[in-house]
Amino acid sequence: MSPARRVSGLAVSPIRRMAVGAPEGTISLALGEPGWPLPDVAREALAEVGAAVGALPYGQNGSRPELVDAVAAWHGRSGTRTVEVRPDQVTVTSGSQAALFALFQSHVEVGGTVLVPDPGFVSYLSLAQLCQARAVGYRLADDWSLDAAHVVAALDTHPETSVVVVNHPANPTGGMATAAALATVAEACARRGVVLVSDEVYRELYLDERPAGLHDVCDIDAGVVLGSVSKAWGAPGLRVGWAVGSPDVLAPARVVHNAMTTAAARPSQDAALALLRASAEVLAEAREHVRRRWATAERVAPRLLGVRSGTTTRPVGVRSGTTTRPVDGGARAGFYLWLPLPDGIPPQDTTGFALRLRDESRVTTVPGDAFGPGGAGWLRVSLGGPLAELEEGLARLAPWWKA
Repeated sequence: MSPARRVSGLAVSPIRRMAVGAPEGTISLALGEPGWPLPDVAREALAEVGAAVGALPYGQNGSRPELVDAVAAWHGRSGTRTVEVRPDQVTVTSGSQAALFALFQSHVEVGGTVLVPDPGFVSYLSLAQLCQARAVGYRLADDWSLDAAHVVAALDTHPETSVVVVNHPANPTGGMATAAALATVAEACARRGVVLVSDEVYRELYLDERPAGLHDVCDIDAGVVLGSVSKAWGAPGLRVGWAVGSPDVLAPARVVHNAMTTAAARPSQDAALALLRASAEVLAEAREHVRRRWATAERVAPRLLGVRSGTTTRPVGVRSGTTTRPVDGGARAGFYLWLPLPDGIPPQDTTGFALRLRDESRVTTVPGDAFGPGGAGWLRVSLGGPLAELEEGLARLAPWWKA
């Protein structure tokens, strides 16, 4: 007996695979999850569920109506303009990963094409494969921001495209997207009848100015925006996310999600509702946690935030020979350090070097080529974990990059 061809070659995420065989005492700077405490409002909501006497039913397929309303209310007022979001424009899912799976399964044709950023989140590639479709990477700008011209060119080259995915602030690079770039991509997708998915799960973890969002510049029907309590709300273990977009796009995805898992777990829904209702306080605290982590990197390993390459010094995350200020004015969001390999390490040895870091210095990172060919020569370093572990991990990492 052999597995179906659509799962042939799929394996454990390369992010988690870096931990396999790691020496004892290894510190992980690989996993992209918050290391700060679960907010009290979520703990209290979970405690109430545990203290209640009686049944714990599945609940409605579309999740608690109060949670749908809370997502709609949050999304409608969280951008640069206030918009009315209806319940049928929201689908609550078991994490944004489940939203992606359901959207791909309901809109990507067998043999079709999905356009994804290169480098981009590892799951985009595997989700396309599970649809028996092809994931084609489009190039990002030199500062890793969304370059609308590259997306439009890829659409022209691949007229069979079913879905385009944009991700901003990006995993793994931290790259942004300007309002103008989002509007251009949305218009290009609409003109071709292609579903646009804007993965914005890191958007609330900004340090200075809030990044642009798709629905800041376009109507809700222009594309689907993904959100999650896993990152900015500090609750990855709840596995609650959502998609906001056109009811015509969401309706079939909702059926797929119901077939997968009926609905997100009821205790998780209750905790997510509490988090959303306390968003002002929870998100302000989350951004402070992120600021502390970037400040720790600047204090413990300042050379990693200004790596010398050849004869020039550039900010981490900017390719050699390009501008030293991103097109968005230097904004920073999320908790990923996108780090070029030390001088003398060839791009083709990206994974090998990451394994050397793990085995010799006992710190795990993620090789950039795990996110696509465009990531060769880079490492993703997560600053999101517990502060004490982060400080020690960066101290072990820094000596590999000479002053």
